[in-house]
Amino acid sequence: MDEIYCFGGNALDRVSERRDDREWITMLLDKPESRILPLRDLKPFTRGGATPALDWQPVAHWREQIDSGASLIFLGLGDGGAHFAIDATGAAVAPDIDIELIDVRALAPTIASGEAAILAEARSLLDWHARHRFCAQCGSPTTIASAGWVRRCPNCRASHFPRTDPVVIMLAVRGERALLGRNRRRPGARFSCLAGFVEPGETLEEAVRREVREESGIRCGRVRYLATQPWPFPSSLMIGFLAEALTEEITVDPEELAEARWFSRDEIREMVARAAGGTDDPTQVSVPAPIAIAHHICRRWSNGLDSV
Repeated sequence: MDEIYCFGGNALDRVSERRDDREWITMLLDKPESRILPLRDLKPFTRGGATPALDWQPVAHWREQIDSGASLIFLGLGDGGAHFAIDATGAAVAPDIDIELIDVRALAPTIASGEAAILAEARSLLDWHARHRFCAQCGSPTTIASAGWVRRCPNCRASHFPRTDPVVIMLAVRGERALLGRNRRRPGARFSCLAGFVEPGETLEEAVRREVREESGIRCGRVRYLATQPWPFPSSLMIGFLAEALTEEITVDPEELAEARWFSRDEIREMVARAAGGTDDPTQVSVPAPIAIAHHICRRWSNGLDSV
């Protein structure tokens, strides 16, 4: 399963070993070829109307915000220059800058996968900074360091680093049928793979078996890894699996799912085709759009490309 899914394929060289080199970062900010992506309320500035593109702007346009302490992230090197992101929430925009703000979920499928991956990096980091302004150890205000990749506490000297939450997402299969669930918090007839956060002290395979059993009552045996997808809402890594279902009787956890059902391979293949073609009818049972790894897990299994 070597395909690259939405939010994957980031081509930037993150140059992590030089993030603490303040002189080098300052030099990059002064270079005319360096570019910065502003995000306001975690929505990126875009241009292009019907065919939107990320609006990478000259750093000089944002020098005042940078100097006043706005959250600034060094994303990496690529395409002939350095790439940065800045939190533009509340910042005034110059009258000659004509921009649009588009929600990342809506924008990502319309731009190149590499651009979406860079956007995922920027969104996750800026969201992390907004949520972690105070030290978890002593409660003091923290400051940004290491070109946006660390927050440090001047009081107790603790360092805080961005975290990615591992999430297992799996299709439990039994013969020619697979198990899909409908989230109780999501309206409509959208079904998807079951998923859940990995807990401390368990392997990924154990998390797969636990989550399927907790949410649906189905017990699983063999577990096969498929692929991963960064998911910047706010900052998860979706880790995809197929799981061998050992039982058939479903007992839904009503706190997690509105319902769960077994679907045939043909039924899932048809739902995948409708979702991929953008022809979903809200009255029909459906699966997620191609932005989500769940779509591709369902697509590959229903087309016979993967087995547990």
